[in-house]
Amino acid sequence: MSNRRAARVASAVQEEVARLLRHDARHPMLDSLTLTGVSVNDDLSVARIRYLPLAGQGDRAAIAAALLEAAKQMRGPVGRALGLRHAPELRFEIDKNIEYAQHMEEVFRRLPRPTPDEEPTG
Repeated sequence: MSNRRAARVASAVQEEVARLLRHDARHPMLDSLTLTGVSVNDDLSVARIRYLPLAGQGDRAAIAAALLEAAKQMRGPVGRALGLRHAPELRFEIDKNIEYAQHMEEVFRRLPRPTPDEEPTG
């Protein structure tokens, strides 16, 4: 399977899941999510959907539970909207990249700054 097709399907899955969460979500916590990315495996059987709670708020465990339940309800509509014979399994994962970037920024802030006589010359 081509990587371009997987990328196109991933993009379409992200758009459709975002639409379903906006318009059909039955849980109020799901209204305040940002989808940060989707990756689909080569055979299009699994779509990993990364998300963040808006402004980092909300009970992460409750949101994960609500998304697990919503994934079961959305799989069929996503497959039909994309015209796929077999709808991918939807797996939601919290996006930890932003948290990691914030952590690294804090680590860099704590590093001692070189004095002018310690700076490399080049």
